[in-house]
Amino acid sequence: MIIGVPKEIKNNENRVALTPAGAQELVKRGHNVYIQHTAGEGSGFPDEMYVEAGASILPTIEATYEIAEMIMKVKEPIEAEYKLIKENQLMFTYFHFASYEPLTKAMVESKSVCLAYETVEKADKSLPLLIPMSEVAGRMAVQKGANYLEKPLGGRGILLGGVPGVLPAKVLILGGGIVGTQAAWMAAGLGADVTIMDLNLPRLRYLADVMPANVNTMMSNEFNIRKLIQNHDLIIGAVLIPGAKAPNLITRDMLKEMLPGTVLVDVAVDQGGCIETCKPTTHQDPTFVIDDVVHYCVANMPGAVPYTSTLALTNATLPYAIQLANKGWKKAAQDNPELALGLNIINGDIVYQAVAEAFDMDYTPVVKYLAD
Repeated sequence: MIIGVPKEIKNNENRVALTPAGAQELVKRGHNVYIQHTAGEGSGFPDEMYVEAGASILPTIEATYEIAEMIMKVKEPIEAEYKLIKENQLMFTYFHFASYEPLTKAMVESKSVCLAYETVEKADKSLPLLIPMSEVAGRMAVQKGANYLEKPLGGRGILLGGVPGVLPAKVLILGGGIVGTQAAWMAAGLGADVTIMDLNLPRLRYLADVMPANVNTMMSNEFNIRKLIQNHDLIIGAVLIPGAKAPNLITRDMLKEMLPGTVLVDVAVDQGGCIETCKPTTHQDPTFVIDDVVHYCVANMPGAVPYTSTLALTNATLPYAIQLANKGWKKAAQDNPELALGLNIINGDIVYQAVAEAFDMDYTPVVKYLAD
């Protein structure tokens, strides 16, 4: 198979979809890998490393899209890329379709095959291609939140872990999945007073068993959320419904109940956000203030630590990329139900139900394309 890796062009996105080591593994199996010039530089991988791994370098993004049967990316295509995507071309990347209708419609019109990292799902309901970036984002949420709690950046002027004789900051985490768990570990390690909320009682029992003593668990509901936001300094949104838009757990009216200088970090913003007042921001301009509450809503948080993120992402995606390259998307999805669940759009049809429902568009069961 011919595999193309374009340079990411989203604002301050320095990750790349494939490391030189990953390229070498694909080349070893007889595939042709084309990397756009300087695509890996932001992650610390110059063109020379890809050439040594057996890949070829192409000068432009247009040339990369034109030659490839499968495009491997990190973030969803942005508007400038829509016209470059070809019919039947396999797009293997994060899409988060349910949060952005123009992207969904553009991919339908392209008649490409869109296989989304975030909906590849194992039998135990875990999301193997979302986990590594969720781990990064969860840890970063605490780093960024602690930073923006500083007074010069609009926060309350509180040190997350406090000092002897002074109480630490209170951190509220909405969601006990991968992001929430990693955020809780980081906040607890820095000495904060942490509460993590979730709807899943068995999950809360598990977290209560494994978390340190400064982490408390609480059932998530509107009553409890309204009570806790009144005295918590950092609130992290870590809610995920695979393939669907995140629910608004914090509404606009709740901001007035928060202390001035409270910091909100909405990690779920690339799925529409779980905080009503959040809208996607960039690393260049990451925050805004509403009702004296600081909002940090960067949609590609792991892009700020591209070396770590690129290695972690390729570790997870490469085994699936090899299956797709060796067998083609249809046979690979027939053989591996995890990949079948990753299919969101095929040749103009939406085959992932939550995406179709998000925009009241027609849904076609994926079996139409996978049946022999």
